[in-house]
Amino acid sequence: MLTGKQKSYLRGLGNTLEPIVQLGKGGITEAVIAQTNDALAARELVKGRVLKNCEAEPAEAAAELARATDAELVQLVGRVFLLYRPSPDKPRIVLPE
Repeated sequence: MLTGKQKSYLRGLGNTLEPIVQLGKGGITEAVIAQTNDALAARELVKGRVLKNCEAEPAEAAAELARATDAELVQLVGRVFLLYRPSPDKPRIVLPE
């Protein structure tokens, strides 16, 4: 569980990121989960977007994707969300205490 200070730090880092995960009409599929897992393994912090043609609400879709990938939902603003999962091998992001 992330503290408020840690979430604030991650939001600052995510500010400059471009969304690389997009949830569309198909919703959360195995391919989307695999893509998100790969991105989290490589980057630890991933920004995504819920497109307008997605049937699920943005909050539900982002929370479900976070559960499916064992990640932490850091932020949800409108249709854009930020996920964080630390790398078990070599963490790249050092969180503040």
